[in-house]
This record gives sequence, structure tokens and C-alpha cells, in this order.
Amino acid sequence: MRLVFAGTPEPAVPSLRALISSERHEVVAVVTRPDAQAGRGRRVVRSPVGALADEHGIEVLTPERAGDPAFLARLAELAPDACPVVAYGALLPRSALDIPARGWVNLHFSLLPAWRGAAPVQAAIRAGDEITGASTFRIVKELDAGPVYGVVTEPIGAEDTAGALLGRLAESGARLLVSTMDGMADGSVHAVEQSAVGVSYAPKVTVEDARVSFADPASAVDRQVRAVTPEPGAWAEFRGERLKLGPVRVVDEPGPPPGELVVQRRRVLVGTATKPLQLGEVQAPGKKRMAATDWARGTRIEEGERLR
Repeated sequence: MRLVFAGTPEPAVPSLRALISSERHEVVAVVTRPDAQAGRGRRVVRSPVGALADEHGIEVLTPERAGDPAFLARLAELAPDACPVVAYGALLPRSALDIPARGWVNLHFSLLPAWRGAAPVQAAIRAGDEITGASTFRIVKELDAGPVYGVVTEPIGAEDTAGALLGRLAESGARLLVSTMDGMADGSVHAVEQSAVGVSYAPKVTVEDARVSFADPASAVDRQVRAVTPEPGAWAEFRGERLKLGPVRVVDEPGPPPGELVVQRRRVLVGTATKPLQLGEVQAPGKKRMAATDWARGTRIEEGERLR
């Protein structure tokens, strides 16, 4: 099939690479978000998907809006059979949805209808789900509600961060997306309407969502921290400044009151509503990430001080 691929960030790259390598399909163009400033120098850079397309000499389209007339005209000229989508990052209007003969097919990193929305991996970890996965579905007007072509499942490990889990799903999801395109081409796969039972939503995670409350149980804090690692990153307030927190470990012993720090020779503990947590890496303002023990020695934490 003739394909126009839409995607932007790094998790979309395995899918584009797999489709480019497929012998049954031709990626005639890529749609990605416009080049943006990045890094300390604020240098304008191509998205990861756009950069891969450039490497392969594939036309790259970067509309400000997917409804721009010039973009719609070019998409119509390309005459794609289907438009696979992975984390494109913009809404697709009906005028765009109607162009490909077989529609737009999204790879979404959850087992639909669970965790529709922008942050399904983060939501699954924070909720304590044991299993998640990826789904391919036909895009319709309602958010992530279209009929599903196929799924893959993935266990969530006790130490999985959102970054690690998304990395695995990006690879297994890429294989699912290619098989979905193959099945659409030969008529062996058919979309099945989603169940109305079990619908849940995963809105975009904000920096404020990543603030840790040590009044919560230790297990909930552990899941929250892993769910926002690496982005936007967990944090708490210490001495009036923001302290970034890496993954923590639940310690099976009595601990101090919620938020109170206990500095020991080889570990730094913080209290929660239940068991204490051992801090891993932390990052103070203007500093590099470091082991919590090194941070504690340099900070000279006093007895009774707390993370808030």
C-alpha cells in the first residue's frame, strides 16, 4: 500500500523504520510537527520522525495545523491508501481523515478502551496495572474510540518507569502496526468496535501532577515516581526549592512520619503514610543528578527536616 506516516517523537521512530523496511508497503511521505527549538542553545531541530525520513529521502510535511489547505492539497496529491499514525501530536480534522482510501490507523500504547488519551503508559503504571499493551485502531472523531484492528500485550514490571515501558511498547507496537497494514492490504484483518465497558482516560501529565505527596502510601508514591520518569520528572519541595526525584524503593520496615528525611550511612529514607522509601537519585536546582547519599552529605540535612 501507499502510506503517508504521521508521527513526531522518538517512540514513533521504530514504527516508521519498520514500515520503511517492509517490502509490501511504500512510505511516500511523512507528516510531523514543525521543527522546534531544543537544548540549551535553543537550536531549531527536526523531530525524530522527520530526521529519519530525511535519512531515507522521504518527503516531510510539517503543517502548522492538519487542516491547512496547502497540506490537504498535497496529501490528496499523494493519494495514500492509508495513513498510519504514532504519537503525531495534533488533532486531525474530518477534511484530513477523509483523504486516504482506507483511513488513518493509529498505534496507541494501551489496551483500548482502557487509557484513551495522551498519556496511557503513565496512567497504567500509576494505577498499578499489571498488564498493558498497544492497539491499532481506525481514527474517528471521538478520542481514541475507533474500531480496533489488533493488540499486543506487555507485562508491567515492578521497577518499570514510563520511559522503559514505552520503549518496549514502541518496538512491539511497530511490529503490530506493520502486521495491521499487511492485513489491511490482503483483507485478512477487520476492525472490531470497542467495548463500551472499561473505558478510562489518560490526560496529559503536567509538572504539577508529578509533585509527590508523602502523605500517600509508599506503593502509590513509588508508582507515581515511576510513572513520571523521565518526563516530566517527580519532584518535591525541600527548603523552599524544587528537588527532582528519581525512582525510589519501598523499604519493609517502620519509618519516620510522612515526608521526614532520615540520613543513614548508605541510604536516605523518607517517610510516607505507610512504609518508608529509600531515595535513589535526586537533583537539586542548578546541580547534576546524584545519589541521594551524596546529596544528603553535601546538604547537611538536620534532624526532622522534610520533603513537602
